[in-house]
Amino acid sequence: MKHSLLFILVIITFMACRHDHASHHDHDHDHDDVKLLITGYNDNFEVFAEADPFVQGKTSAILAHFTHLEDFKPLQEGKVTLSIISGTSGIRQTHDKPSKPGIYRFRLMPETTGMARIVFDIEHAGNSYRLEGGNFRVFADEHEAIHAAEHLIPDHPAAVTFTKEQSWVVDFATAQAFRESLGIVIKTVGEIIPARGDEITLTAQTRGTINLANTSLYEGTQWRRGDVLLNISGEGLAEGNATQRYLEARNNYEKTKADFERLSGLADQQIVSQRALLEAKNDFENARAIFENLSRNFSESGQQVKSPVNGFLTQLHVSEGQFVEPGQPLATIAQNQNIVLKAEVQQRYASLLPDLVSANIKTPAGETYTLEELGGSILSSARNVNIQSHLLPVYLKIDNQHAWFTGSLVDVYLKSYSSESRIVVPNTSLVEEQGNYFVFVQIHPESFEKREVKVGNTDGIHTEILRGLTENERIVSRGALLIKMAAVSGDIDPHSGHVH
Repeated sequence: MKHSLLFILVIITFMACRHDHASHHDHDHDHDDVKLLITGYNDNFEVFAEADPFVQGKTSAILAHFTHLEDFKPLQEGKVTLSIISGTSGIRQTHDKPSKPGIYRFRLMPETTGMARIVFDIEHAGNSYRLEGGNFRVFADEHEAIHAAEHLIPDHPAAVTFTKEQSWVVDFATAQAFRESLGIVIKTVGEIIPARGDEITLTAQTRGTINLANTSLYEGTQWRRGDVLLNISGEGLAEGNATQRYLEARNNYEKTKADFERLSGLADQQIVSQRALLEAKNDFENARAIFENLSRNFSESGQQVKSPVNGFLTQLHVSEGQFVEPGQPLATIAQNQNIVLKAEVQQRYASLLPDLVSANIKTPAGETYTLEELGGSILSSARNVNIQSHLLPVYLKIDNQHAWFTGSLVDVYLKSYSSESRIVVPNTSLVEEQGNYFVFVQIHPESFEKREVKVGNTDGIHTEILRGLTENERIVSRGALLIKMAAVSGDIDPHSGHVH
């Protein structure tokens, strides 16, 4: 409930900002409102600028917004140079820092008429970047320049305005529709199971009674290699008494050690033969080997059951005071480093299993990852049917980067090979209304048009677009719901701008 109220408050705030923004504009639209819209992209930044039409000998004000494409947040610091280049000559202006986060204000006076190239150069964090803003004409007559700029204004009366200042403070992004090889996708459910060798079951090596070494011995507790989990005491047993065997080995070790040391001193004085010294040395080394072997897991109290690895206790098979025999399971420790995802598919997909190339996995938290992001691979697809479920198992190995637990269920999208490429968009860009799907297509970075699309297959991250969108069209990839709310508000002003 708290999150819902917060979300509603954010939406109301945006709507209020939009009304304030629109109130500064005259919807009758005079010539002073006409602006050139300049947009540019490179791999790192987006620039969106609004400029007065370019007239020879007249100063044009240019308001430029710079956005990091990595997170779609404003450029907080950096030197930016705007150049208007005509042929081999040009004019430029540089600002060492933004007037506000992401915003740089320029004033330039074109000197010659004709086509001019707009270029933004950014120096940020020790690197240089260039953004091409396109080509625009510089006119000799202001009235002609304004009318030419009016013809460049996109004619989209139903466009939704969402300013950069609004998008910078929310989870928002745009992306281009692109082509990807997307074959048949099998959606199913998978279970997290431990990888081979990731779980270790500790067993009793002797007969005796269980004595838990720690009161915190519960499933899920973490243990380090060498930590003692429990002891097996053979006290009172006539046969198979581990404590008695340990004491005998220790006594024999101490005796043979003393004999060897004594004879070594006598051998130096040539009182005993080298043969007697050698026999004493062999007896000592044999006794030491037996004792050291027992000492790894036994003490005076019996067998010490230690954790062989760093991991978590997944199951305790015994209880305090229980009598156990050699080979009986005591506890299971899991490292949880590598895990296996077991997915089962219907038999009708059997012919596709040899062509599986990857998979996407959606966690219970709603996050979706590619198999490659999880450092995973396809282990195998079984050729036999599970006799209980009558389904075909597919095994995926993944690194446990997100602390997933064995036994958890996740959604799995198994992807088969395809030689055909299809136009796809991120699933987060799609808005569903009564069974129909829409995307918001960018007209410019502050204006978006709602467009219906026909969707096809999905791999949990991207969805195929069968109709309604062309390759490289830029759409809202995150924050589409906010654009939808802005459209529902009815406050649509396609002529709103920032430079007045």
